[in-house]
Parts: sequence; structure tokens; C-alpha cells
Amino acid sequence: MADDRNQTARPSLSRQLLPAVHGLLARPLSSYYLLIASAGLLLLIGLTMVFSATSVKAYAANGNAFSAISSQAVYALLGLIAFWICQRLPAITLRALGKYVLGVSVVLLTFQNLAVMILNIGAQQSKPVGPVSVSLLSLAVGGVSVQPSELAKLGLVLWGADVIARKGPALGHWRELAMPLFPVIGLLFVLVGYNDVGTMLVLLALIIGLLWAAGVRMRVFSALGVLGLTGIGLLIAAASRGAGSGTTGAENYRVARLTAFLTPLDKCDVDVCYQLIQGRSAIFEGGWFGVGLGKGALKWGWVPEAENDFIYAIVAEELGVVGCSVVLALFAVLAFTGFRIARRSADPFRRLAAAAITTWLVAQAVINMGGVVGLLPITGLPLPFISAGGSALIVAMAAIGMLASFARAEPDAARALNARPTPRWVRLVWAPLPPVPPPRRPGQQRETPVSAGKDRR
Repeated sequence: MADDRNQTARPSLSRQLLPAVHGLLARPLSSYYLLIASAGLLLLIGLTMVFSATSVKAYAANGNAFSAISSQAVYALLGLIAFWICQRLPAITLRALGKYVLGVSVVLLTFQNLAVMILNIGAQQSKPVGPVSVSLLSLAVGGVSVQPSELAKLGLVLWGADVIARKGPALGHWRELAMPLFPVIGLLFVLVGYNDVGTMLVLLALIIGLLWAAGVRMRVFSALGVLGLTGIGLLIAAASRGAGSGTTGAENYRVARLTAFLTPLDKCDVDVCYQLIQGRSAIFEGGWFGVGLGKGALKWGWVPEAENDFIYAIVAEELGVVGCSVVLALFAVLAFTGFRIARRSADPFRRLAAAAITTWLVAQAVINMGGVVGLLPITGLPLPFISAGGSALIVAMAAIGMLASFARAEPDAARALNARPTPRWVRLVWAPLPPVPPPRRPGQQRETPVSAGKDRR
């Protein structure tokens, strides 16, 4: 009799749980709260893991275990300021800023590539060019390092969404699609991919998300796929001519890194697979529950770039499969929320920008984690919100701020916020009220934009 009662109680529990979850998701501001919660938890986990991964080396280098985490905390604070600013900006301002952000990134990338070429001629890795210090992936001015490729992601989101939103139904014609979108994308691919194929792959994913949200037909994606693969092949081959950290006449390091994950570890060259081997070792040592936060040993110089592109291996060692699953779940929530915001946005620009931002962040996370566990090639990309670094974190937080602005501008959310407006000081300190959407038409259940994707063939 007890077993029968338990069996009858289980379905009733599930019948109660599912409507409760559906009710929470149906609330007007559920997208906004899910976005803030997932991004905030990822940022908190990132700060914790950066401290764990850098404290030993920082103490050995200068006697202060907090030197690295203090810098990352400053970057996180700047990222929160960028989040706050972007959350307050209306869509018309973001559209106007797009071409300027993209233009600045193109200028900086051009200067960086020219300087790197000159340094390669002189067989130097880094050298000051006036007040600017140039390296393979960054520019440093007065000790402040900037990665122009991170700025290019944000600029491409804003500018690309604005251009596509302006074209509207005319986007179905090749001529409208090609000008000016394709030349600018090609230029960015060359400027970014010459030194950093990993970031170029993220830009490619961003473009795919942008065009998919715009409803571009499948035959266009097929043509773009052929062109994209051709360009990637040329940039990989360019490493033999000195592109990136390659050397003219030497073995193509990009080919070696992109094929290493397909080679069994016992047959792989140690010089090529060392980072992958150590990452696998960290995962093996962690097991299900990890060795404990801060107790990992492989971060003591055994895992290269432990605080940056291989920080997921430190998460696996110290927090185990459970910790890795939490990070995966938070990125899954972020992906669900970002695409939900895109689907529920009535404004074409907001819809396109939200889809592009979500694709960018999720694709970068998948490439990073896939490289660490050996399912994808190692590309040197940071894990969003988790890895150490200033430019990537600040730009990612700015992107989350834009998503938060779009979530507040959802038709139901905007009506709810304007129906019971917060006090004036809250609007001044946090975010202004979004514009009131037009009233629902009779019989309309929910305002969901009609996607051009219905015409996709």
C-alpha cells in the first residue's frame, strides 16, 4: 500500500512542478532576472577560480597571492560599469554607436597587424611603437592592455544588426546582402584571423547567428560556408608564411594544433599535445567532486595558461564533474535566455543583436570547453566571464548589459514596468523605464515578431 501511495504521489509532484516553472517563466521580467542571475553567477565563479589559479604563482613571483585577483577584480568592476551604461542606452543610441565602435576596432587591428609584421621581420615578439607596446594579440598603452579583436565583436554586433534591420525584406537579394556587409566581414576576418584564428571562428559564429535571425535563406548559408571554409584554410596556411606566431619555412603550428585533438595522446607529439595532456590529467584528478577549491596541484606551472584559456581544467580538477556541470548549466541558461529575448523582441534591431550576442558568447564557451576536454581543437580562446583578462570580460559584460536592456524592452516587460513604475531615484541609479509598446490588437495573445526565417528554403 505504501508503494502504491508513493507511485501515485510522484506524478502529482511532477504535475505541480512543471506548471510552477512555466508560471515563473511566464512572468514579464523572467528573461531579465534569468540573464542577471546566470551572468552574475558566472562572474562570481570566474573571480573565485582566477584567484585559485593565480594565487600560488603570484605569491611565488612577488610575495602577494592577491596581486592577480586584484587586477581581475578591477576589470570586473569596469565590466559592471560597462554593463550599467549599456543597460541604460536606448536602441537608437546603440545603433548610432555601432559604426564608430567597428571603425575604431578596424583602425586598431590594422595598426596591430602592421606592427606585428614589422616585429616578425626583426624576429622580435614585442616592442614599443612610440607610447604603444604591441604584441601578437594586444596593444598596451601606458601599461593598460587592450585587445582590438574583442572590440571588433561588439562593433560587428551593433553595426551588423543595424545594417540588416535597415535593409528589411530587401535582404533576400544578393546585392543587398553583399553590400556593405560582406566586404566589412571579409576585412575583419583577415585582420583578426591573421593573428588569431580562434577569435575569427567566434566572429564567424556571430555572423551565422545574425544572418539566421534575419531569416537568410539556406542557399546563402551554403555559399557563405564555402567561402568561410576557403578563408579559414588560407589563414591556416598563412602560418607557414609568418602569420600569427608562425615562422616562415617552419612547420605550420596551426595545422598541428587543429589536428592534435584527433590524434591519440600516446602517439601525439608532446610539444603539440602537452597542454591537452595536462588538461586531461586535471579532469582525471578531479573525478566527480574534485580535490577541493584551492587544492589543485596542476596549476603550479603544470597546466599552461591555467588562469586563461585552460581555466576550465582547473575547475574540473578542483570542483570535479559537479562543478563543470554547474558552469555548463549556467551557460545553457544564458543561451536559453538570450535566444528567448531575441524571440520575444518586437524591434528588429534588438532581435538581431540579441541573437548575435548570444551566439557569440555561447560559441566561444563551447569552443573553449570543447578544446579543454579534447572534443575540439585548442584555439586559445578565453572562457567568457571565467577566464582572467580585462578586455574580454569588459566587452562581455557590456554585451550582457545590452541584453538586459533588450529584456526590459520586451512588450510584456515594458508594460509591466510602466504600469508600476519604480521610484525616480531607482530609475536614475539603475535603469530608465523602457518605451511603452503599442497596445495589443483585439484577439492578439502575445506579441511575437514574425521572423523572415519562415521563407527560408
